Amino acid sequence: MSLLTRSLQENRRTLALAFPIAAGNAGQMLMGVADTVMVGKVGVIPLAACAFANTVLAVPFVFGFGFLSGVSVRASHAFGAGKAASAGEVLKWGCALALVTGLFMVLLIQCGIPLLPLLGQSPEVNRACVNFLILCAWSIIPVFLTSAAKSYSEALGHPWEPFWIMMGGVLLNIFLNWVFIYGNLGAPALGLEGAGVATLISRIVTMLGVITFISTSRDFASYRPRNLLDFRDGKEIRSLIKIGLPAGTMHLAEVGGFSFGSIMMGWAGVVPLAAHQIAITCAATIFMIPLGVSQAVSVRIGQARGARIPGRFLPIAVGAQTVVISLMLISTLVFVLGGHWIARAFVSDPAVVELTTKLLLMAGIFQIVDGIQIVCSGALRGFEDTRVPMLIGIFSYWAVALPVSYFLAFHTSVGPVGVWIGFVVGLWVAAVSLVWRLWVRIATASKTSK
Repeated sequence: MSLLTRSLQENRRTLALAFPIAAGNAGQMLMGVADTVMVGKVGVIPLAACAFANTVLAVPFVFGFGFLSGVSVRASHAFGAGKAASAGEVLKWGCALALVTGLFMVLLIQCGIPLLPLLGQSPEVNRACVNFLILCAWSIIPVFLTSAAKSYSEALGHPWEPFWIMMGGVLLNIFLNWVFIYGNLGAPALGLEGAGVATLISRIVTMLGVITFISTSRDFASYRPRNLLDFRDGKEIRSLIKIGLPAGTMHLAEVGGFSFGSIMMGWAGVVPLAAHQIAITCAATIFMIPLGVSQAVSVRIGQARGARIPGRFLPIAVGAQTVVISLMLISTLVFVLGGHWIARAFVSDPAVVELTTKLLLMAGIFQIVDGIQIVCSGALRGFEDTRVPMLIGIFSYWAVALPVSYFLAFHTSVGPVGVWIGFVVGLWVAAVSLVWRLWVRIATASKTSK
């Protein structure tokens, strides 16, 4: 059977897993969009405070999701190997790690509240965001527990149930926003603080829903932990940290790099910053597709490793890359041909529209290589290979992308578009390096198994 045929066969399974994961990722983005839109009706200061608080919270969230990514890897490996007891241990230790990590993040944010003025926002914004920030900080704990349980469920071939529960959480959040922000159904009108209350409640309910599903479903009966309170054997948590710590650091390197790029666009002026925000929002929304495929590939590689079927490694990886490249090419065509209309849907200022159109062209280009590198990262994570990808990520974003961006934007006639050209160059370096690393890893694993 040819590689193409095997890749097409594997793609059906990969996409069946990737679609609900990608849709769930997009749904979580919709929660943030709903908060922004509904808070925006209260006033400019609450809206600015909401945006500022979410920016602060992005760092612990991004690191935490990467740090907990070992749950899907270890659970899929145990599932593929038919080791039900090991899968239960992954769930137990994964939830324990999520709880401890979430508590640490909450304490870190609460202790950092007095330092908010150092981030350069106006006193009104700092005062307005405190209660919302604290409420959302406490919601990190249920979010991390949901992430661990959701990853476990996906690794065992059940992605749809957590997806629907999370979509229910999004709808609940919108409803509670309506109640607490505006003071409906007899509740007090709490404004921005009401959005924080709604977020905390909806995330707790979502967590309880996913955990209840795993605890009661017959499909998980033999895969649940044997003894929930026995934490004497720390072997599994060491494996989770070994996978998760480099993965979380790589996520921070990427997000930190793009955040610093936003700062550089701000140095260039208000128009470049506005155009950048529109383009990066469009790119981030489309990115949910390759991110979902990446997470699915991680699970499928882990399952194949557990089942000791190395012949599936290459078809899974090649098939996923083919799908992502095809989808990103379509996205590129949309951005290239429709960039002007997309920009005008956000803003009417001619200068912002013109620059946004140029940036969307660059976004279309870098989305292709971004898709390639994120799928490779997911596949390597399935091999429990995260340290080298972390180093590649740090080098690509901080040693290549940002210096090129700064030089082109401020020392040549290219201007603000140079920041995005730097992103493209950095992502090319990451993509080529990770493709090479994955190819070596698959070749090595195939030879070892013979």
